[in-house]
Amino acid sequence: MKSMLEKYKNSNFKMTPQRMAILEYLDGNRQHPSAEEIYRSVSVRFPTMSFATVYNTLEMLVSKGKVMELTIDVGKKRFDPDTTPHHHLICRSCRSIADIFEDFSIEVAKGSNADFDITGHHIEFYGICPSCKK
Repeated sequence: MKSMLEKYKNSNFKMTPQRMAILEYLDGNRQHPSAEEIYRSVSVRFPTMSFATVYNTLEMLVSKGKVMELTIDVGKKRFDPDTTPHHHLICRSCRSIADIFEDFSIEVAKGSNADFDITGHHIEFYGICPSCKK
């Protein structure tokens, strides 16, 4: 808990009990949850908390670079508390998402890059997870 407070101390981020619960839920979470999933979990402790509180907190965390917003699921945004460079593997059946911490050397041909100065990349791999293969 103390390390989490340190992480957000200089972010001009007002710490309310509800926000602390959202941050606790995200801390170390590898499931890439949606705002709805976070709301369902955290509202058990804070039944009067609104969905807007969760969504606004997530949007603020994204804007401060503390959480990544993933738009790899057409039906809903997912959130990744791990902001280190990595890629994702997505199950085509259940839509679960796994992290891939491997660097892939990719070069975009000069004529294809529309004169962009490329600063990074994110690769999405698709397949069927072990649970869905059974």
